[in-house]
Amino acid sequence: MAIVQPLDSSRLRLTSPEDGRHLEDLDIGTKDDVDAAISRARSAQESWAARPVAERAAILRRAIDVLVDRREEIVEQVRAETGKPRVEALAIEVLPACDFLNFWCKRAPKDLRTEKPRLHGYLLPMKKLRIRYQPLGVVGVITPWNGPFVLSLNPTVQALLAGNSVVLKPSEVTPRSGELAVKILHEAGVPTDVVQVVHGDGSTGAALVDGAVDKVAFTGSVETGRKIAGTCAAKLTPYTLELGGKDAMIVCSDADVERAAAGAAYLSMFNTGQVCLSVERIYVVDSIADEFIARLKEKAAELRYNADVGPLFFDRQVDVVSRHVEDARSKGAEVLVGGSRDEGEGLYFQPTVVVDATHEMDLMTEETFGPVATVMRVRDEDEAVRMANDCKYGLGGSVFTRDKAKAERIAGRLTTGSVMHNDAAVIYGVPEAPFGGRKNSGVGQVNGTRSLRGFTHPQPILLSRFSSKKESIWYPYGEDTVRNLDGVIRYGFGNKFLRKLMS
Repeated sequence: MAIVQPLDSSRLRLTSPEDGRHLEDLDIGTKDDVDAAISRARSAQESWAARPVAERAAILRRAIDVLVDRREEIVEQVRAETGKPRVEALAIEVLPACDFLNFWCKRAPKDLRTEKPRLHGYLLPMKKLRIRYQPLGVVGVITPWNGPFVLSLNPTVQALLAGNSVVLKPSEVTPRSGELAVKILHEAGVPTDVVQVVHGDGSTGAALVDGAVDKVAFTGSVETGRKIAGTCAAKLTPYTLELGGKDAMIVCSDADVERAAAGAAYLSMFNTGQVCLSVERIYVVDSIADEFIARLKEKAAELRYNADVGPLFFDRQVDVVSRHVEDARSKGAEVLVGGSRDEGEGLYFQPTVVVDATHEMDLMTEETFGPVATVMRVRDEDEAVRMANDCKYGLGGSVFTRDKAKAERIAGRLTTGSVMHNDAAVIYGVPEAPFGGRKNSGVGQVNGTRSLRGFTHPQPILLSRFSSKKESIWYPYGEDTVRNLDGVIRYGFGNKFLRKLMS
């Protein structure tokens, strides 16, 4: 049984991860299809960009009402393609999508308005600076299957608010969930050609990246991200890459053990562990490890299929998770709970707790993306930090301690894009926070003001304050030119008081 099975060179067969039932046959978009969509987007973008930001925001804000009215349709579509529990469809897909729309529509008019920064130094009396945030043009957005609706909506909305048109290519595993985001934006009033969707497999995504787009926003695997970076670099096309993670959770000696164990069970297994910010490594200080492991074991053993933990969304993940658990077992780790795939038609893998893990095991070094809580004992917090940083990924991390100051100190030592205190994963749902990874976890920012402005070109415009025939530095050079320059250097920067005024 497979989620996505090629029928021929032009079609894919999609089946349910819950029971293997046939969902649909999907046509694979060709390069001609993609180029035609980009061409339409190019033609529509100019008139969309000509609207004031506030007008674009007003249109997109109407999508919140559409989304609320159609929330059940979104939940059912997401569940059909992923099998995730209803609670997670609401909490991961619908609720944050509403919040992102509400936030960006309010912030965009302020964050994208022309800035008038005060100039410093010797140019201040003569020049004025303006910075305009110009849209880039056509943005290609490529999104994954683990959060197919919200991860399609969030970057698309930012790009549209910035005045761009968008061509979205959702994952072939969850095509209709991504497409729903586009349909909702159309219903809210975004013109049809301003935001479009193209469906297909990796070849369709490659055609979009290689097409005449002005930026690529990609969320997905490291392997694909590297290919996109290479293609974009050759064309000098800007891009953002939100890639994989192997996030570490540090449980300090003074942690609330009950909260830490409950957090470890949830944060490693929600969305069936298929979250880039999922807790995949747990470092517990030895003095509290026995109590922590006992409580984690109890909580994991109580989890129920479909009510708490759904299936894996993609058949390839079953092989990855199974291989990682077996590798750990063969190298001396103990599986306390679960540890194997459930037999049957669905892609269900048992909620799993593994202890006595080491960095010789794939469970501690490679992205697993499954419902596995992997625990390693450490001597103290210093060893936990050292082990947490011993990783090729650097997306997020978490510190469980009763001491906020300690949490901040440890966070400052972690080479990760973000750190959370007594929680994990939620940082993506905080649009004010710039979200991005270090090391193999990505390039660029997904949220925060930088992300919104990242869909624009900040164009500085330097205005002259006064009209004159020429500037003092212009030809012909003379003794007065040298005298004036030397005076600025000698009196302006040689005098500490004047230097301070010009800073």
